[in-house]
Amino acid sequence: MKNTTIHFITGGQRSGKSRFAQELAFSKSDTPVYLATARIWDDDFKERVQRHQNDRGNNWTTLEIPVKISQAEVEGKVVVLDCITLWLTNLYFDNQNLHIDEILELAKKELNELFEKNCTLFIISNEIGMGGHAENALARKFADLQGWVNQFIASVANEVTLMVSGLPLKIK
Repeated sequence: MKNTTIHFITGGQRSGKSRFAQELAFSKSDTPVYLATARIWDDDFKERVQRHQNDRGNNWTTLEIPVKISQAEVEGKVVVLDCITLWLTNLYFDNQNLHIDEILELAKKELNELFEKNCTLFIISNEIGMGGHAENALARKFADLQGWVNQFIASVANEVTLMVSGLPLKIK
């Protein structure tokens, strides 16, 4: 992992993850990088993305990379990766022909390559498995994949924070 510092921030939807990560990043750099993984699929989501962009302001450099996050030019930078869930969704649907274990290995490989960059990473993810058992096989497989990837990131992270109702709870 070279000299990469990883702070993993996870929690439920609208728990304050992005705000918290952005505040931490801005405390480390006046010009942080926002590594956006979302693909805009409808007008509602486009509005959500626009709200995030407006909240950040002009000091941020935004890189939009929906799958190949390891290709981001982030050496020596402070980076907010938002978010693992959307990135994993892209990876999952781009590789539906693969078994879930193969997608997990692709995800770990891509993350490990990103972790080889000399940077400070604030990685945001969702705890989607906390909301109950998914209704269909596709959703269950994705929830499993998300949980395994979260565990992988948490295992290598220097710090892990769980966000609950806007409050950061230090886990690691």
